[in-house]
Amino acid sequence: MDIQIRACDGADADALALLGGATFLETFAGILDGADIAAHCARQHHAALYRDWLAQPAMRLWLAEAHPGAAPIGYLALAPAALPIAAPRAGDLEIKRIYLLHRFQGMRVGRRLMDAALAHARAAGATRLLLGVYAKNADALAFYGRCGFVEVGTRTFRVGNSDYDDLILGLDLGPELA
Repeated sequence: MDIQIRACDGADADALALLGGATFLETFAGILDGADIAAHCARQHHAALYRDWLAQPAMRLWLAEAHPGAAPIGYLALAPAALPIAAPRAGDLEIKRIYLLHRFQGMRVGRRLMDAALAHARAAGATRLLLGVYAKNADALAFYGRCGFVEVGTRTFRVGNSDYDDLILGLDLGPELA
């Protein structure tokens, strides 16, 4: 199977919404409350949200597709940083989401999505990438650790009607811009 990574465009909102909801459910079913997952996906993974993100010049999204057929299997969303950390930097960018269907994990697709974001961040002059991750998501934490991310803070993350503990991770990309 051939897996391609490409930059998203305005026509990708529906695929991103489908993939966002599917991967969130797949990852957290049996871990988080089912009603909370459904409410979260209804609020955070609808096509209008992705259309808005795709229309923002400061946001970048990449889609992983399985060929033949170009079925969406994963994506990464990169944005200006908005995480609650003690020492934010002007050159911070945030990986808002990096989602990949479980069937395709272990095939370096997540790494390729991360590499696309890293290349863009460096070209844009970013000095650090940040992201939030559920503190009990061992697989994600292991992946981010392999990519060089380290803990820089914590936050509370609401899913549906419940709050969960997240870690905020950072990856330094170079010297801070003056």
